[in-house]
Amino acid sequence: MPAATPGTAGTGLAALALTFNAFTWGVSWWPFRGLEAQGLHPLWATVLIYSLAVVAITLWRPRAWGQLLGTPALWVLVLASGTTNAAFNWAVTLGDVVRVVLLFYLMPLWAVGLARWLLGERITAAALLRIALALAGAGLVLATGQAGPHGAEGTADTLGTVGAAGSTAALGWPVPRSLAEWLGVIGGFSFALNNVMLKREAARPAEGRALAMFLGGAVVAGALALALPSQVPAPPAPALGWLAGALGMGLWFLAGNLALQYGASRLPANVTAVIMVSEVLFASVSAIALGAGSLSIPLALGGALIVGASLLSARAP
Repeated sequence: MPAATPGTAGTGLAALALTFNAFTWGVSWWPFRGLEAQGLHPLWATVLIYSLAVVAITLWRPRAWGQLLGTPALWVLVLASGTTNAAFNWAVTLGDVVRVVLLFYLMPLWAVGLARWLLGERITAAALLRIALALAGAGLVLATGQAGPHGAEGTADTLGTVGAAGSTAALGWPVPRSLAEWLGVIGGFSFALNNVMLKREAARPAEGRALAMFLGGAVVAGALALALPSQVPAPPAPALGWLAGALGMGLWFLAGNLALQYGASRLPANVTAVIMVSEVLFASVSAIALGAGSLSIPLALGGALIVGASLLSARAP
């Protein structure tokens, strides 16, 4: 086998870095549920994890605060990134992880309209095809029954799932029917806005954009936790278990973000987008293997349509 050239090795390392980032997000539901089992709600866990990253960026690039405070557009990124993380991290501890991740990946559906509004991009026939695929996939995912707490399915059978009488039930209305599903949809919309704003503000220094994203994760999650005291209990008394877990997750997420920055800066944007879609695979396989998600024929078909729309989006100019 011929030796790899430096360019090939660099490309492979960049792809590996992006895969690590996708793996980080794909299996993040598991440590979040572990922290929740120790009494730390995922919103408060998000506050701690992203506050650690804010401190790290402040020490590394203190001038990032001047960039953020002097750029109003970056505060839209604060809100978008913060909503993305708060919604996703909470959703994966509430419901079926597979369903949440698929609804989160409706990004191509929202990105077309947001790119038209914020970037002035034309809505092409290819964009309309992506919208149609994403809508069809969302309809199948949302129609296949309601996910209960921690991945337990509702009592209604779904198409492709045989009930006690041996019959197959019809699909339901394709609308979110649980808090987890609503959070998945909201998180996906916010992620699309986050990506569009990153593209719009691409000329800004990287440290300013990174600070905006991590600060958003801490501020939005904290504000939401304080606004919903009946649903989000206060953090428990300090204990080695959850403090060490939160610290470990903070370092892990920071490493994942650095891997994303490394890989995305060395590979074409369409290649980056294709690799990042592997998050769906990591999340689905891990959730099904560990009992935090389920898969039916309609859900698989809906997921294939949503992933297909994401892959087509990655191929767009």
